[in-house]
Amino acid sequence: MPTERTGPIAGVVLAAGLSRRLGTNKLLLEVDGVPLVRRAVESAIDAGLAPVLVVVGHERERVESALAGLDCRAVHNPRFAEDGKNGSMKVGVGAVPLDAAGAMVILADMPRVETSMMAALIDAFRTGGAPLVVSRYGDVNAPPMLYDRALFDELLAMQGEGCGKRLVRAHLDEAQILSWPKEALRDLDVPADMDALGARPG
Repeated sequence: MPTERTGPIAGVVLAAGLSRRLGTNKLLLEVDGVPLVRRAVESAIDAGLAPVLVVVGHERERVESALAGLDCRAVHNPRFAEDGKNGSMKVGVGAVPLDAAGAMVILADMPRVETSMMAALIDAFRTGGAPLVVSRYGDVNAPPMLYDRALFDELLAMQGEGCGKRLVRAHLDEAQILSWPKEALRDLDVPADMDALGARPG
């Protein structure tokens, strides 16, 4: 039986994007009166992730202001416009403290990802031996994903688009997979998603 893995597990919340397709900063839109980025960070904290690192870029001052009072740390990606999610993921993982056993990568624009889901990933990582814990929605693998520290160097060395997806594919046969309802995969990319998710300007 695997020995339980101890040590902190960091949260890496990706919140640097330009929201080009939406035309406004989606992370500042509110669901139930709370900005999307704040909801994601609150869920990460409540799940027990520590430290929680928020990768910021586009409108970083406004995003950081939306996180006021939360126990998290903003990490700036100066190349957010050029490198997109891949660059932000590397910036966040690269900032994870050396004592962390792993890191959970979270997208800030998935409001139906709940604290309980993140906590289940943490529990699977602690009690299992897999180097990767994957969220699966129907037949789609998507964040949050929990990476063991042993995978950090491989991730940081990858070049080009889809680094996270390629790493998951490379290690899928040794990953632990947790399945969630397809509806929880819903994110906010285009104006029609605002009504579907009940998102409103702050």
